[in-house]
Amino acid sequence: MAASYATDPANPRGRLYPEEESTFRSPFQRDRDRIIHASAFRRLKHKTQVFIEHEGDYFRTRLTHSIEVAQVARTVAAALELNVELTEAVALAHDLGHTPFGHTGEEALDALMQPYGGFDHNAQALHIVTNLERHYAEWDGLNLTWESLEGIAKHNGPVTGDVPYALAAYNGRHDLELHTHASAEAQAAALADDIAYNNHDLHDGLRAELFSTDELAELPILNDCFARVDAKYPDLNYYRRRHEALRRFFGVLVEDVITVSRRNLTELAPATVHDIRHAGRMMVQFSPELWKDLTVIRKFLFKRMYRAPAVVEMRVVVTQMINDLFPFFMENTGELPKQWRKDVAEAPDKTALARIVADYIAGMTDRFAIQEHKRLIGGEDIPAGVIDGN
Repeated sequence: MAASYATDPANPRGRLYPEEESTFRSPFQRDRDRIIHASAFRRLKHKTQVFIEHEGDYFRTRLTHSIEVAQVARTVAAALELNVELTEAVALAHDLGHTPFGHTGEEALDALMQPYGGFDHNAQALHIVTNLERHYAEWDGLNLTWESLEGIAKHNGPVTGDVPYALAAYNGRHDLELHTHASAEAQAAALADDIAYNNHDLHDGLRAELFSTDELAELPILNDCFARVDAKYPDLNYYRRRHEALRRFFGVLVEDVITVSRRNLTELAPATVHDIRHAGRMMVQFSPELWKDLTVIRKFLFKRMYRAPAVVEMRVVVTQMINDLFPFFMENTGELPKQWRKDVAEAPDKTALARIVADYIAGMTDRFAIQEHKRLIGGEDIPAGVIDGN
C-alpha cells in the first residue's frame, strides 16, 4: 500500500491535451510505456555512457544505464512506499536528452549554442517528450502526465536562475512549478541514477583495464566490501571476487538511501505529496558520511577513467566532430532529413534555425554522428575508446 505522501495514480494532475485514460493501465503506466516505445528511447542503445558505443558489447550504453537506473528506482520506491510506476517512468526518461558522445558532446553543443540560448540535456529530455516525438494524430510529443513531466524537469531539485529555453518554452504553456522540489518518486529516480553510474562505471573501468582490482580495494566503502568477500570466500578467483565486492558496494548505496530517506520522511511527517514538494530540501538522499566517501571514489574515476590521457585525446576528436557538423547544417539545411525541412522553412530567425539544428544533432547516435561526419565533412573513422563519464 502506498504512503500518504506518494503520488496518487487515481488523481493525476492531468495532461496538456486531455484524453480518455485506459481502463486497465494507470496514467503512470501509460507514461512509462510511451517512453519505452519512443524513438528517442531506442536511440539510447547507440549513445555513449562512458565508452563510445562500438567499443565493446559488455560496456554500458545510455540505454542499458537507463534500464539499470529504473531497476534501482523501483527498489527504492517500493521500500519508501511510493508510486513505483511514476518512479520508473522518470527513471527511463531521465537521459533521453543526451547528445552523441555523452557529456563531451553536450559541452560542445552547448558552446556552439551559446548565442542561441545554450543547450541542456535535462531540458532537452523534456523537449523530446513534449515536442520532438511526433507520432500521434492529435499532438506533438507523448502527452505525458504533469507528474511525469515535473519529474523529468526537476528530479535533481528546483530549477532556479536562468531556465533553459527548451524548459522555459514548455513551462510557459503548462506550469511545472519549477521553483519547488519534485515528488519523492522523481527524487528516487535521481538518486537511482547516482547509484547506477557509481556502480557500473567501476565495473566498466575494470573491464577496460583502466585501473586494477587492488586499487579499488583501497578506496572507501570498497575496502570493506572486499574485506567481507575475502573473509567469506578466501580462495575465490579474481573475477568472482571483484564481482562479489562490487555487488556488495551496490547494496551499501541502496541501503543507505533507503535508511536515510525513511528517516527524512519520518522527521517531516508529510501528509501529502504537496508537503514533499514544499519541504525545502530533498527527502531522498545519501547520508553525509556515504556521500563523502562517494566523492573520493568519483575523484578516483575522474582522474583514472574520465580524464586519462587517451580519454582527453578522444574528447578532442569528438568535440571537433560536433564543431564541424553544427555550422555545416546551419549553412546546408537541405542536408537535413525531409521531416525536418518544414520546421526549417517556418523558422522565423537564426536562433530558431540553430535550435532545430541542435535538436537534430542532439538526437544522433554515436555511430550515426560518426557516419554523417565522414560523409559530409570527410576524414577517417574514429577509433573506439572511453570519452566520458556519468
